[in-house]
Amino acid sequence: MWGFRVGDRRVVTADGVRIAVHELGGRGTPVLFAHGAGLHGLVWRPVAENMGADVRLVSFDGRAHGDSGPAPGPELDWRGFGLDALGVIDGLGLVAPFGVGHSSGATALLLAEQERPGTFGGLYCFEPVLVPADPPLGRDPDSWLAAATRRGRATFASRHEAHEHFRSRKSYAAVAPAALRAFVDHGLADLPGGAVRLKCSPEQEAMIYEMGAAHDAYPRLGEVRCPVVLARGELTDAVAPGAFPDAATRLPRARIEVLAGLGHLGPLEAPAAVAASVRLFVTGEHLDEPASGGRA
Repeated sequence: MWGFRVGDRRVVTADGVRIAVHELGGRGTPVLFAHGAGLHGLVWRPVAENMGADVRLVSFDGRAHGDSGPAPGPELDWRGFGLDALGVIDGLGLVAPFGVGHSSGATALLLAEQERPGTFGGLYCFEPVLVPADPPLGRDPDSWLAAATRRGRATFASRHEAHEHFRSRKSYAAVAPAALRAFVDHGLADLPGGAVRLKCSPEQEAMIYEMGAAHDAYPRLGEVRCPVVLARGELTDAVAPGAFPDAATRLPRARIEVLAGLGHLGPLEAPAAVAASVRLFVTGEHLDEPASGGRA
């Protein structure tokens, strides 16, 4: 039914980065998935499997993630992730796709629409990173999240050890088994002797966090004129109170959706619920299993 084609295609961005593309199945209205920092495009596979076959589902590995090439410079400017999305759209010839993004991936889609207005038919943004500052604050070399990430492990004796390591971490406790398996299967490169290492290194991921307040997505929200869903998990600790209402007032066509029982990793925690919410936005149709939560 699905005919997954994993990373068998590369596109090149406007600044010369080779991006790995994953066809996740279906035919019809195109839907482009963008992952968060440290992850990769195939963590969206469990969501795609619950979306139905009447939409074309595509994801990609952002620069410095998965099987994509490195960024052209040492700083991972988030505008580059927006260029990755535009490169996929151009390379595949997608017309007015719906964008679905998580965390920094959601921000990347907003940046892509700001770079090229009218690109998307709509954007479903699950907890985008939008620092309320105009002008942007710039790089934060003292980011606590970056410091914590640099202390993380990069190599493991085996893929099984890596899986057990992430499964035991508090931040991954609520992640669905299929999503965790997808992350481990594609997110680590094989080394001699059976060892594996993260394709997106702790240093690269930390740099992404340091650059989280250096982009200008927030002050330019008014330029995003397509419909936007600002989705968040009911239990999230990553969205400040009032952040989404503020962002929604700046976006010309936005609504807020709260998904019950989910945290910041919502798309990985409850793929079926998120798929139902996304599908309702894209097609106006519920799946058999409705999304948890409601609209605000």
